[in-house]
Amino acid sequence: FILLTGFCLFSHIIFFCRSIYQRFRGYELMEKRRTETALKAGEDRAILLGLSMVFCSIMMYFMLCITMLRSYTDSVWTEESICTILNSSLTMEVNCSYSCGPECWRNSRYPCLQVYVSINATGRIGLLSYNEESQDISSECFYVPKCQKDHAAVQAVVVNISEKLKAQQQVRCYYDPAEQQGSVLLSRLYDSSAIFHSLFWPSCMLAGGSLIIFMVKLTQYLSILCEHISKMPK
Repeated sequence: FILLTGFCLFSHIIFFCRSIYQRFRGYELMEKRRTETALKAGEDRAILLGLSMVFCSIMMYFMLCITMLRSYTDSVWTEESICTILNSSLTMEVNCSYSCGPECWRNSRYPCLQVYVSINATGRIGLLSYNEESQDISSECFYVPKCQKDHAAVQAVVVNISEKLKAQQQVRCYYDPAEQQGSVLLSRLYDSSAIFHSLFWPSCMLAGGSLIIFMVKLTQYLSILCEHISKMPK
């Protein structure tokens, strides 16, 4: 009877330990599944972040190519030199129009400032324009102010610019080495430094997004490789 009682007690202890082990094992499996699910969700978010960064950088490249890079490559004023100001004077009045409300336009005028310079590198003489935009608007006037009702205020601004140019005497300028364009620019809308700084941040975003995707894929590959190695017979 004592042996039978001891055997039954030992059986209950084994059953109790087995049930505890099964519960603990089930808890471990559940935690493992939760961890794997969390890791999978984190990996998906990381890949989505990387793809978003790559997509945004490509769109930024596209926008820069149709705006800044196109203007930079189409510009013929590529050579930089020192220009000596020969003459700066107001020659004529140019008609313009300004908005006075919805579908309302009125006429006004602004003085045309003509600046003749001599390019020290070539000795050629040409008209100076502020940049490509002002050159496209008017090839004869150095600066094209915004059309306003107050003609006296616009004239004062142009006269002030003329006096500053006369005081400098020599300025940095850009000219066309092929001499297809006789005019000279004081500044360019987009120079090489502006292009570099504009392309720097999209390049960093593209490299960061690609690195995130690469690291996630590398982690997944190493995880699968470790799992295969652990299942191999010793």
